[in-house]
Amino acid sequence: MGIEVIETKVPGLWPITTECGAIRVAGRTIREMILATFPPLPDARQISIRADFLPSPACAAMIAAATGNTVIRDAADGTIVLQLRIPGRDGAPTEIPMDELSSRIRHPWDLLALNEKLVGAMTANRIVGTVRNGATIDGFLELGEGSVILPGVYIEGNAVIGRNCKIGPNCYIRGNTTVGDRCHIGQAVEIKNCLIGEHVSVGHLSYAGDSVISDNVNFGAGTIISNLRHDGRNHRWLENHEFLDTGRRKFGAIIGENVHTGINTAIYPGRSLSAGCSTVPGEIVSHSK
Repeated sequence: MGIEVIETKVPGLWPITTECGAIRVAGRTIREMILATFPPLPDARQISIRADFLPSPACAAMIAAATGNTVIRDAADGTIVLQLRIPGRDGAPTEIPMDELSSRIRHPWDLLALNEKLVGAMTANRIVGTVRNGATIDGFLELGEGSVILPGVYIEGNAVIGRNCKIGPNCYIRGNTTVGDRCHIGQAVEIKNCLIGEHVSVGHLSYAGDSVISDNVNFGAGTIISNLRHDGRNHRWLENHEFLDTGRRKFGAIIGENVHTGINTAIYPGRSLSAGCSTVPGEIVSHSK
């Protein structure tokens, strides 16, 4: 296919530093999702599309069938998110706005929303790994090769778990949760509605809710991420000295790559830990760091 997904680092995703197209959600990279949206192209046309732009199926079909050069612009910030070039067609391209069902990935909670949408839409199991006797699956599960779910695990809702993971024993996974490859979710851990990257260890006695946890993160025992404000309001997110409404009543933490927490770390809701940082045992993270 003549489709180029342009590498895009989105500043608003901080502390996630991974190029947007390489981020995995519900078991696939965003780049793979974008490519899968388009039908086969009818000729030698070339499409360039930003990795933070998720076209709707209707938008992708329209571009595939267009008869002239076309540009799609995001009216919110003026960014050209897609360009179609048809060899032999001259003249200025036709410019059209994003349709309402297409979207941009601008902030970490957009990744949570995408994960909820994709995982929540699952209607069948795809279990390649092993589910031991004594585990309970109360929803739909995608389980990768080499992964094992140990006795006492209770999965409530839908979940996508990658390859070579160890889940349990005696942990609780709920909501719409994605766990990447080579992860360990261990004894007495509760994970609720999270997007978890690759090679993440949440070994024991920890809780994470409504959070994004990036690659190569290790949680010390008893690490707790809070996700609910006492006043019941939506969580706000500080970006460029301005507080943004996340639109989410429950919102945990955004954890960057290669973070290590000390035992009994407590993290306030709506906070972030930047890539490579660590906490000491018993630390209370009341401000992003």
